Amino acid sequence: MKTLLRKVVKACKPKYEVVFTTYQIIPGRPVSKNESKHSFGRGESREAKEFYGKVVSSDYTRNLAPAEVHLRRVYLRNKTIERTQFGPVEDLRKFKIVYNK
Repeated sequence: MKTLLRKVVKACKPKYEVVFTTYQIIPGRPVSKNESKHSFGRGESREAKEFYGKVVSSDYTRNLAPAEVHLRRVYLRNKTIERTQFGPVEDLRKFKIVYNK
């Protein structure tokens, strides 16, 4: 009975994902945007927050400016829980952006 209850509760919990976005600026060309996502299962909020903390505190991430990192909860709607920006990301959103995947 307890395992059935745990399965029902876990099915109602949200999924999480960490999205890392880098912007590449070349004068005379549109700004290109690259996104990479790392998804986590239902109810794995602790693991997602730990991974987000490792990405934000990494020296490699800080050297890739301009970049931004989002921790999102994926349920009925995507809701950004935490967001960190490195460099002038807000200024780049005003320009024409080409999406690369």
